Amino acid sequence: MDSRLSLLATVDKGVTESETLQLGLHQALAELSGLGGMVHLSVPVSALSLVSAAGLPPALTRSWETLDLQGNTAPARAVRTSRAVWGLADSPGELWPDTAFATVPIFSSGRVVGALSIVRNAQGEPSAEQWDFLKAVGAWAGERMGQALPLAQPLEEGRRGKQLDQALREAQVGSWDWNVRTGELTYDEAAMAISSVEAADFVPRIESWVQVVHPDDLPRTLAAARKAIRDRGVYDAEYRVLRPDGTYDWTHARGACVLDDEGEPVRLVGMWWDISASGSVRDALIRALRHMSDGFLSVTDDWRIAFVNLEGERILGSPEEELIGRVLWDLPAVRHMPGLKDRYQKAAAVSEPTGFDIRAHDTDRCYHLRVVPVPDGTTCYFTDVTEKRQRESESQAAERAAAERSARMTDLTAALAKAVTSRDVVAAVARRVLPPFGATGLLVQAVKGNRAHIVGSVGYSRSFLDQLEMLPISEQTPIAETLLSGTPLFISSPEEYAARYPKLADRPAEAGKQSWAFLPLTMSGRSYGVCVISFDHTRRLTAEDRILLDAVSSLVSQALDRARLYDAEHTRAQELQRGLLPRELPSLPACTAAARYLPAGQSMDVGGDWYDIIPLSAGRVALVIGDVMGHGLSEAATMGRLRTAVHTLADLELPLEEIFGHLNDVVVSLGEDSYATCLYALYDPATRVCSFARAGHPPPAVMHPDGTVYFPQLPPNPPLGVAEPPFETVELAVPDGSLLALFSDGLVESAARDIDHGMAQLAQLLQTASDTAEDTDQERLCDTLTAGLLPAGHRTDDDAALLVGRLHALDTDAVAVWPLPADPQAAGLARVHVREQLSAWDLDDLAMTTELLASELVGNVVRHAKGPARLRLLRTDCLICEVSDGSQTTPRIRRALETDEGGRGLQLVAALSQRWGTRYTTTGKVIWTEQPLNSFGVVTDGVTV
Repeated sequence: MDSRLSLLATVDKGVTESETLQLGLHQALAELSGLGGMVHLSVPVSALSLVSAAGLPPALTRSWETLDLQGNTAPARAVRTSRAVWGLADSPGELWPDTAFATVPIFSSGRVVGALSIVRNAQGEPSAEQWDFLKAVGAWAGERMGQALPLAQPLEEGRRGKQLDQALREAQVGSWDWNVRTGELTYDEAAMAISSVEAADFVPRIESWVQVVHPDDLPRTLAAARKAIRDRGVYDAEYRVLRPDGTYDWTHARGACVLDDEGEPVRLVGMWWDISASGSVRDALIRALRHMSDGFLSVTDDWRIAFVNLEGERILGSPEEELIGRVLWDLPAVRHMPGLKDRYQKAAAVSEPTGFDIRAHDTDRCYHLRVVPVPDGTTCYFTDVTEKRQRESESQAAERAAAERSARMTDLTAALAKAVTSRDVVAAVARRVLPPFGATGLLVQAVKGNRAHIVGSVGYSRSFLDQLEMLPISEQTPIAETLLSGTPLFISSPEEYAARYPKLADRPAEAGKQSWAFLPLTMSGRSYGVCVISFDHTRRLTAEDRILLDAVSSLVSQALDRARLYDAEHTRAQELQRGLLPRELPSLPACTAAARYLPAGQSMDVGGDWYDIIPLSAGRVALVIGDVMGHGLSEAATMGRLRTAVHTLADLELPLEEIFGHLNDVVVSLGEDSYATCLYALYDPATRVCSFARAGHPPPAVMHPDGTVYFPQLPPNPPLGVAEPPFETVELAVPDGSLLALFSDGLVESAARDIDHGMAQLAQLLQTASDTAEDTDQERLCDTLTAGLLPAGHRTDDDAALLVGRLHALDTDAVAVWPLPADPQAAGLARVHVREQLSAWDLDDLAMTTELLASELVGNVVRHAKGPARLRLLRTDCLICEVSDGSQTTPRIRRALETDEGGRGLQLVAALSQRWGTRYTTTGKVIWTEQPLNSFGVVTDGVTV
């Protein structure tokens, strides 16, 4: 305590009054370990005005801004009695349950000029030493206050009137008197000037005042007057008044209620003054810095924190009162940022702003720091760039992966061309060419680099092929000679081979062959390979045989070239289709899922089957499956377009019929021959209702937890591309734990089985899996279904897709709903509901943020929307706050100017929430926000952990 008082004693006497009160309040709050603190000063009209607060959000201090000096609040009692007060937070309203005020009066020049209050737990009354410290802080603050407002003192009658008139004229403060019963309103000369009304034109009625008040300010100003009359208390309001030039200036009015002999209000009298030019630029700058989205610190030359804004408090993990005056490097949060001290000091040593990234190991967040040297220290801006850096890293990784995939695809394309389709060509040549000629060996080689790689072979040992594959092409080989000449080469015996190629004299014995025909494979005048037909005996081919083999080489060249091109296209198409399908399904609280895509047999081209799972707001999930008619690259590309379109439309939270209408337009725009089928299931875990829409697609299989399997009767709707909106939808109540199986027709229909029989077989497989408890593992269930419905090796005429999802409903105690009135009190009622519900969910740490979000959303509804309003909270893997109304007006974030009084509500919502958005209902819209639960609790598979 002594060290804190000593610290206060070092403060310069020239500091402003607001700085004096802030310093004293922060030290008192830290020493008493309070929840928050306030300073009130005496003002005219027997009232106390809140001039400084710490640790308390504006939503909680609003009702404490002006207090009746004769009221029962702790600050009022402390001022009236000139003694310290310990008591509950009586009217105008408790800050929160189980709190109390420790309040001491502030003396200046021998008079009580205000009160300093610390909010503590109701069971935590300060000790005697703490009371002494608090009183000492109050005495210090009173001594250092340069212009504290004194209490009214009696003056001599004549002198009092003269001095008052002179003071009012110099301060341009007018007085007014309003008869609340008759509506008569009286202004003095100064009040006339403030309202810019000539005395000759002034009509002494309250309507004259109403006409000059800004329309946006009039409701709350009148509400303040009504409250003062109703409570027999103080009237205090700031509002804009119209000037003769059509502009508005800010004014401040304060008054008190006058009662008759029966205690009923009869008049409201007070003062009125112009505040358009009041307030310092420094205070405006501090407010802007205090609430800016980036963290901001002001650090002295000795590395002590002189100022920190709200975001800086969050990043550093401590409130302002615990940070001011501390050495930056001593903070626990900074110690979890390795290298910050060295890099910060190096940045401070240069004469220009410097920026660098730093990572906090305790939170795994990445911040970009911009250090700006200023006189007497530095300023530092903290910007959370975790997501930005992650996106950059992911983008770079994606680019590297794309380059690697491109290289692998090229190599894979060549490999598949040799190992699959090209080998089919080799097999066809072996079956149709070797027997007629009595040949026993076939070897097809394609040149790549300086080697002739084996595409396919018949009649050669593996060891010889391996040896041959390792050898490079040289000039003294039959392969090189055939490639260079582009003409067939015929060798009739091993002796002829050895004489022609002495260095390869052992090659015939190693191959086990006695004669050969080397046929060039040429396309467009270029030799790209060699087809070698060999015999296990010596043979001199006739001229007719050679002509025929020459013709065979031309046919093989064309067939093999076409096969290689077809294989390359087929491979690219398959890779494209795989790339367009989900790499992995998201893990969602409302649905655990698995999927399979099974391409058609190798003789068929790729198809357009696809599936997807899309997480939506309020914990909802969309399960989608579709099929683009036809096969080929064009159909695969169309599938990618449709999947992207579905994602975009689903994110817009459009109704199912509108989604299908837009999808139909997309398919129509692709041409008259394009059409596709689609099935869309939207599951809401809060209501346990699943909405379905389909266009030409088989219905899903639904299996209840008891093992019952059925196919719901859904309106068929024609396929996309030939349908005519509107599309019909169906809503079904689905028990918790039900299973949905979405599939394309390729899974259940084939040339040997109609679709009805296939669907019946699917239902039987699901029933069997349920009886054996196999359905609990969706991956295993997918394997069971595909193995039971498709032939071995999946060599089908059509590709098939399967999507299996287990649905998990929200527990009833994880959802809370309240109707809200359509008046300004709705925001306060919403905050009460939020606070009570989050307390019941043990999420008190999220209460303050959620109250702000709910208040902003409800305020927007009250101001801009219509119809019944409703507040809903959902606790899933995150905390969801929803406000619904009967209007379909879309809220949009706009950039508010510095001079704008509003327009920042949605910016606040976006800053405080992890995600937010709007979805439309049949009766209006819902504005929702999501906040991470962190360690407060997560709902997994319907169970809170």
